[in-house]
Amino acid sequence: MIKIYHNQRCSKSRCTLEILRDRQLEIEVIDYQQNPPSADELADILKMLELKPLELIRKGEDFFRENFKGKDLSDDEWIEVMVENPKLIERPIVINNGRAVIGRPPESVEEIL
Repeated sequence: MIKIYHNQRCSKSRCTLEILRDRQLEIEVIDYQQNPPSADELADILKMLELKPLELIRKGEDFFRENFKGKDLSDDEWIEVMVENPKLIERPIVINNGRAVIGRPPESVEEIL
């Protein structure tokens, strides 16, 4: 089953979900704002994406700039920041068979299908 960490208010996330639905795939849609991933889940996602925690953070968000810009935190601390503030997690994230991709652009999801 394919997982998508989804934000309905994000056009890229909606487009990515549409691509998955058009392919008639079995999908688990996770509203990560309401049900954020745990620190362990985020660590696993980061490994699949081959990213450092800071690379998965939406640095353009006002909340990030006001509270975290310029801070020198450890990887574990950045993961905790995302767990506590899921709106900072880049979106959408799609996982399939131990592989993950960020749906920016939405067509990038094709890489793991």
